[in-house]
Amino acid sequence: MVKHVILWKLKDGDFDKKAVAAEIKVGLESLKGVVPGLVDITVHTVGLSSSNMDLMLDSSFESREALAGYSVHPAHVAVANGKVRPYTEIRSCFDFET
Repeated sequence: MVKHVILWKLKDGDFDKKAVAAEIKVGLESLKGVVPGLVDITVHTVGLSSSNMDLMLDSSFESREALAGYSVHPAHVAVANGKVRPYTEIRSCFDFET
């Protein structure tokens, strides 16, 4: 099993950050059952006041190969390009095997 954890900081801009975070959550979580090898995916949008990032993706994959396939899967690319990248300024990633 491979865990894929992403933290994002949203850009400052003329948009509703809560609405954008909700759209990112729906978009990414809708990939379960669509992307082969994606076991589980959750996007957290409400952190404690001690947090310095706005969103966290917590996902699990069957293997490294499944994670690699996810990164280029058309459904994932559409969500990333349409809902995530236009609104985020910082992305941190940590992948590990369990």
